[in-house]
Amino acid sequence: MTVETKSIKVQTNGNGDTLDITSDVQNQITNCDLVSGIVTIFTPSSTSGITTLEFEPGCVEDLQRLFNEILPSDREYAHNKRWGDGNGHSHARAALLNPSLTIPFVDKNLTLGTWQQIILVDFDTRPRQRKLVVQILGE
Repeated sequence: MTVETKSIKVQTNGNGDTLDITSDVQNQITNCDLVSGIVTIFTPSSTSGITTLEFEPGCVEDLQRLFNEILPSDREYAHNKRWGDGNGHSHARAALLNPSLTIPFVDKNLTLGTWQQIILVDFDTRPRQRKLVVQILGE
């Protein structure tokens, strides 16, 4: 087995900004020396997360509404009391989503379903430059 580690840089707007990063991940696989294996995408951030979703406006809106209902930004958070940065809800939302995702690939193609895209959701309260780690394991 061989491991290749790469990165993807993205600019986000924060506040639940949801980006489709599928083509970025696919490009990393296309441009590596491996044909089949698994790819892990990791966001080294405590206020963003990665998952899959049908990336269309309705699904994105539904996901954002869900997070707003479960963890509203105007609720009192202990993190905000301690640090005063107002992003306690961002940390809690990211913890629910998870910081990484692993997907198999075969013949240099992600094995995603027809309506399944890889998304990054940035929950922080301001725009951010995110550098995602992409680790490809295979042969």
